[in-house]
Amino acid sequence: MSAIPVTCALIERAGRVLLARRPEGKALAGKWEFPGGKVDPEESSESCLQREIEEELGCRVKVGQALSPVVHSYPGGSIELIPYRCTIVSGEPEALEHSEITWLEPRALLEMDLAEADEPILREYLNLLDREHGTP
Repeated sequence: MSAIPVTCALIERAGRVLLARRPEGKALAGKWEFPGGKVDPEESSESCLQREIEEELGCRVKVGQALSPVVHSYPGGSIELIPYRCTIVSGEPEALEHSEITWLEPRALLEMDLAEADEPILREYLNLLDREHGTP
């Protein structure tokens, strides 16, 4: 069985990144993740991400730079997590489908109990920020 394509957004604002906590009763309950969701057939990953963020957070985002997709196997099956850096273009994020959301400095994300598939994305993102800011 092939991996299910799932998008996720690294929503950036004022030097911080948004994380969302998975609600009780869902797979990976209590874990923190970059919000997003499954790509529908005939849907681009960018349009999926815009739709999912509107459904989950009640705001609209501009989809920016793509990061490297990650294939990860969970007990329920494999996903291909497709990450993008995003910025909010309208609305204010609310935890409509998550138990809570938070804005954190990028390095503080290392302290969070992230869903496993999100961990390599965070490492790539931090390396990218270091390169952008000229940090060795």
